[in-house]
Amino acid sequence: MIPVCPLRSLPRGEAVRLDADPPIAVFHTEGGEIYAIDDTCTHQDASLADGWLEGCEVECPLHASRFDLRTGKVDAPPAKLPVRTHTVVVQDDTIYVVPSQEPQP
Repeated sequence: MIPVCPLRSLPRGEAVRLDADPPIAVFHTEGGEIYAIDDTCTHQDASLADGWLEGCEVECPLHASRFDLRTGKVDAPPAKLPVRTHTVVVQDDTIYVVPSQEPQP
């Protein structure tokens, strides 16, 4: 597990980027859920942690592709490939990410 930050340090509606290999974006939705996905848009090299969070979707800041944080699936073009999702664990008020062992799309 990779420690991300204390839960209180990631406000609802915000995201943080982990400098893992590859980078991982961790999102705290307005509804209180926490999700982690590969940080790089599959359309072009843009950080999804810098995107706009709405519900359980993030919109890429570069060309407006949208990804479902729960599944990684593309919800709006121009991206065609999904992003990989990662498991999130909150333990002792700290957010951790368990990186996926699945290959990148």
